[in-house]
Amino acid sequence: MAHSDGPDPDTTSEPVDDPRGAAQPAPATEPPADPSQAALDRHTSLGHTKAAATWTGLVIGVLVLILLLVFILQNLDQVALQLFFWEFSLPLGVSLLLAAIAGALIMALAGGVRIVQIRRLAKKTRSTTR
Repeated sequence: MAHSDGPDPDTTSEPVDDPRGAAQPAPATEPPADPSQAALDRHTSLGHTKAAATWTGLVIGVLVLILLLVFILQNLDQVALQLFFWEFSLPLGVSLLLAAIAGALIMALAGGVRIVQIRRLAKKTRSTTR
């Protein structure tokens, strides 16, 4: 019996070459015979879930808040701001944070208006096709 240094080619799953040059994973062995079992496997797998997405979003949000806190604490120099006839003084980090929040609110307002326009158009299109 011959000894080989590498894995047995019959037992390994190597990618199949795509004619365009991209490697494709090897085809699965056999799909489940019962369609309800396939649906159950799909729903019970530990893949992407809403809870996982929420948790990931919360972790990213906490990291961003920590970065914002550090930014604000490092930029506590007072700056004089003027808006129309008001004049006030705020720490630089706080004033930049408020400016970013105002910009985000303006973008959210513009996006919300566009969503309302698209929904009205979709509703009008649905009612005329019936």
